[in-house]
Amino acid sequence: MPRWTCGIDGCDAAFDDVESAIVHQTNGHQRHECKVCGTIVPDGYFAIRHAFDEHTRAEFVRAYDADSGAVRRREEVKQQIEREADLQRVVERLDDAP
Repeated sequence: MPRWTCGIDGCDAAFDDVESAIVHQTNGHQRHECKVCGTIVPDGYFAIRHAFDEHTRAEFVRAYDADSGAVRRREEVKQQIEREADLQRVVERLDDAP
């Protein structure tokens, strides 16, 4: 049974491994424009990583009209992915994509 679902805009695509979910998010969905700085990034994991690695939690809350629950949920997703994902494998798969 797949353990990872996409979740972008109600997408219920499911995957056995987190790397496949990240590749799907990157290639299967439109890019996301960061509301803090305007940078264009892939939606999903990479957008979350950008938001929390490049900006403060307060900037995220203000720009996205988010609450502490939304911040915690995204931090949990980011931590879980980073515990389980082989991000080098993701990069290699993205580099190999047509």
